[in-house]
Amino acid sequence: MRLILVLLSISTLFSCNTQEVLKQGSWRGIINMQGQELPMNFDVTKSGETYRVTLKNDSEEIALDEITLKGDSVIMYMHIFDAEIHAKIDGESLTGYYVKNYEKDFVLPFKASFGEEYRFVKASDNTTEDYSGTYAVDFVHEGDTTVAVGIFNQNGNQLTGTFLTPIGDYRFLQGNVVDGEMMLSTFDGNHAFVFRASKQEDGTLKGGYWSGKEWYESWTGIKDDQARLPDADSLTFLKEGYDKIEFRFPDVNGEMISMTDARFKDKVVILQIFGTWCPNCMDETKFLSQWYTKNKDRGVEILGLAYEAKDDFDYASGRVKKMKAKLSVPYEFVIAGNKDKEAAAKTLPMLNHVISFPTTIFIGKDGTVKRIHTGFSGPGTGIHYERFIQRFNQTMDELLGENLASIK
Repeated sequence: MRLILVLLSISTLFSCNTQEVLKQGSWRGIINMQGQELPMNFDVTKSGETYRVTLKNDSEEIALDEITLKGDSVIMYMHIFDAEIHAKIDGESLTGYYVKNYEKDFVLPFKASFGEEYRFVKASDNTTEDYSGTYAVDFVHEGDTTVAVGIFNQNGNQLTGTFLTPIGDYRFLQGNVVDGEMMLSTFDGNHAFVFRASKQEDGTLKGGYWSGKEWYESWTGIKDDQARLPDADSLTFLKEGYDKIEFRFPDVNGEMISMTDARFKDKVVILQIFGTWCPNCMDETKFLSQWYTKNKDRGVEILGLAYEAKDDFDYASGRVKKMKAKLSVPYEFVIAGNKDKEAAAKTLPMLNHVISFPTTIFIGKDGTVKRIHTGFSGPGTGIHYERFIQRFNQTMDELLGENLASIK
């Protein structure tokens, strides 16, 4: 009820008396969250009567092709995610809110200005600190520590980079060094992240990480060119006594699918533990789609196991169908359960746990599990993404070549 009242109160800002025009060109938006300003950049173009918005994070561009104008307001639907920006158009300004429909009371204030392309501050060569390099990082939340690797590249006061964690990377981060402090942000339609840190007297980094409406972690970093994460192939594994994955889940049309179906017999199978709400899963899905298109005739199948935000089949299948259409995914999905990790683990009791979306399971032609890879290092991680692709191709070549003994 509170969410409805908030949305209604905000919607009173908008009237439909006149048809406004959304100016084409560069915009700089700000989402206010937890006392922080999250800056984000986007471009607006128009073809005929159709608007297109492109979200920009460093080299990443995410096209939003569902843009609705009515009177003096605009709604931007966030790509494959169940999230939206609603705003009133006032010439070269937008004012409104960002909402995640699948999370309770998730509404954050939003505003944007036309003709601005900078992130936190405008470009300048006048900076006293250089944050470039690789860092061993600890994120801390309520006493729990997560190890990570920070990778940053600085040019003047322009800063880009990412964090790799055991369950996935934080994708494309972009920002600035401002008065000696590093500031990074990303907004991809679902992730809304802000990172800040300063160098201490001993050269270590100390700062904070804000995510969405309420998540906060402190973090520290030590420059270390040899910083590494735990082996991603050792984190998720089969419990003792198991060598296969067994399940029976409905596909997006309600037809039941299991690993004993004829379509999987004598084939190498990749199972993708996945969610449409997960930007890292979007990155992996793009990679798997391209790979499968080129290799599907080699005797391989890919099946996505979707764990969605609501325990409602129609909602979950609708989200997956939309994602498949927007990303042109050539392989199939089943509706496996809820995105809660403990609940997800109960649907696959042969696994020690489910700690990451995505998690990728490689199954040989004999039906047994050969490898389980936790997380995904996407294109925002540079050489780490290239190493992932190399290892992935090596695994598949060995499995498809029936050299099963070499895959442990």
